Amino acid sequence: MGNLVIAAALLLLLGFAYQQGFARSLSLAAEARKEGRRLHSRPRYHGTLVAIWVLLPTLLVLGLWALLETSALRALIVGMLPPEVAGLEGRQLDSAIARIRALASGYGVAGEVADYEQAAAEHLSLIQNLAFLLVLAAAAGLGLLALFAAKRRISLALRARDHVEKAVRILLMLCSAVAILTTAGIVLSLFNESIRFFSFVNPIDFFFGEIWNPGFATTGSAAIGRYGLLPLLWGTVMVAVIAMLVALPVGLMTAIYLSQYAPHKVRTVVKPVIEILAGIPTIVYGFFALVTVGPFLSALGAAIGLDIRSTSALTAGMVMGIMLIPFISSLSDDILRQVPLALRDGSLGLGATQSETIRRVLLPAALPGIVGAFLLAVSRAIGETMIVVMAAGNSPVLRLNPAEPVSTVTVTIVNQLTGDSDFAGPQSLVGFALGLTLFAITLLLNILALFIVRRFREQYD
Repeated sequence: MGNLVIAAALLLLLGFAYQQGFARSLSLAAEARKEGRRLHSRPRYHGTLVAIWVLLPTLLVLGLWALLETSALRALIVGMLPPEVAGLEGRQLDSAIARIRALASGYGVAGEVADYEQAAAEHLSLIQNLAFLLVLAAAAGLGLLALFAAKRRISLALRARDHVEKAVRILLMLCSAVAILTTAGIVLSLFNESIRFFSFVNPIDFFFGEIWNPGFATTGSAAIGRYGLLPLLWGTVMVAVIAMLVALPVGLMTAIYLSQYAPHKVRTVVKPVIEILAGIPTIVYGFFALVTVGPFLSALGAAIGLDIRSTSALTAGMVMGIMLIPFISSLSDDILRQVPLALRDGSLGLGATQSETIRRVLLPAALPGIVGAFLLAVSRAIGETMIVVMAAGNSPVLRLNPAEPVSTVTVTIVNQLTGDSDFAGPQSLVGFALGLTLFAITLLLNILALFIVRRFREQYD
């Protein structure tokens, strides 16, 4: 509720600031028009600039409170605890603080509530309400002061548009920095935990081992079990290859039909229907593979004398291929439609049939983009989790038969990091090493796709 109040108050303040700046610039423009002069920027830029000036100090106050709130309230709670409770350490102290915070928030707690807990919770609730009002008043007060100062700065010569555009550029730069820093943080966290894992397991045994049989160990003890990556990597490759054998021909043929043969009315209906597949949650695909495709393949194999398990690489790969059809078809369709009509018309004018034009002109011209879409789809298949968790069988054994259960890197990450993990031994730290390996594979595939697209892309006038 507090966050909603802050958001509503902030929107009201910004709206009022924009209206004040807009009205002030309009009045100046009316006076200047009588003298044959005019504003440097339109009134909406002045209103936006005033709103930005009001927003900055307001966000500064709210940001400082968000950073300091947790530590300040924790110190306050510890000060209200009895000496024997305040002297606790680690999880016991955290549990005592969490109980008081839950009581202050109006939630119940397990067990009997002590008198000191009830008193501390009531005091904490009162302090939280007062702090909230003070922070809200401070933010609003600074915002109003900024509004007063910003209105006085509005003049005919004020370059409001330049200031607003500069603020937008800074905002876009910060958004880009957030994406870059997030990626860097993920890589660093994976790398640091992977280094800890390799202190237990030899990297050669991990990257070239053929047996996956993880054991358990504690900090400082020897690793128990075998952590060979090859069975997981082979299972990942097998599922991805089967998925692409399904998705690539179907997706590419769909794109060719939609871009070259389908009437406009058919295209407007078929293309959105196909792309609905991309919006279905992957867990639904996994359930579909588990209860429908797997039993169907097993029954089909029994009818022709083959032993096909319901949960296998074949089941997971086929369903994953169905999921990737709209990905390839949509990208390939856009790429084919970007080929200039002059190439197609020239081929048809020379006497080639439509199929010959597609095979000898359109597909070669669009091949770099199609290859790039294929590699991006492969990286998507390698990183898929829910379908292989439910349909692949979770059998980390190095085998060549796709009709038998396998395990993949993503499935193993889920298995190793599910439950109460203390991240002290290789049995949990291996998830980070697997994640770093998967990140490196998908990164190389994306780089290869970008290289192919840029290297062989055709430029048309």
